[in-house]
Amino acid sequence: MGKFVAIIGGLIAMVGAVLLVVLPGAWGVYFKAVVFGMIPLVLFFGGLIALIAGFSSIKDAARTKKLEEETKETKA
Repeated sequence: MGKFVAIIGGLIAMVGAVLLVVLPGAWGVYFKAVVFGMIPLVLFFGGLIALIAGFSSIKDAARTKKLEEETKETKA
């Protein structure tokens, strides 16, 4: 039941956000200013997370390769 409440709450929040942007009024201008102000931060931190994930993936691949080589040597 909690999953459905989360989905419905998310949909309501999304509709509310769209209405704040689309409908004319004071909220739309401020909402757009906040969103456009957040874009550089989101891009920076998203890039940072992608960079960390890439390094972690390379590190894990190297560790897996090393373990496979050790396993081959042990069996041979």
